[in-house]
Amino acid sequence: MTQRTRLRFNGAAILRGTRQGSVRGLRLGSEHVLQVARSRVPIEEATLERSGTATVDESSLKAAVAFDTPYAVRQHEELNYQHDAGRTAKYLEGPMAEEAAQVAAIIAAQLRRSLR
Repeated sequence: MTQRTRLRFNGAAILRGTRQGSVRGLRLGSEHVLQVARSRVPIEEATLERSGTATVDESSLKAAVAFDTPYAVRQHEELNYQHDAGRTAKYLEGPMAEEAAQVAAIIAAQLRRSLR
C-alpha cells in the first residue's frame, strides 16, 4: 500500500518568524546584560546606573548596551579607582563576556518559540 503525503513549505513565513524571534531574543539578551551590568556599575548617586540602555537595530540584527554619562568610559576603564563592595571597573565588559552563553540561550529559546 502506498501512502502519499503532501508538504507545503512556506519559506517566507518561516523567515518572518525567525527574524521576529531573533529580534525578541536580542532584545531580551541585551536587557539581561544590562541588568547584570547595572548591578556592578560604580555608584555614588546612581546617575551612571540609570543612564544604562539596551537597544536593538532590527534591520541589522545587532544589539547594544551602553551607559551614557560624560564619565561612563573613564569609570569603566580606570582600574585604580576605589569602588563600593560589588561595584567595579569593567562593569560592562565583564557581564558581556560572562553572560555570553546565557544570552545565546535566550536567543535560541526565542528562535525555537518563533518556529512553533
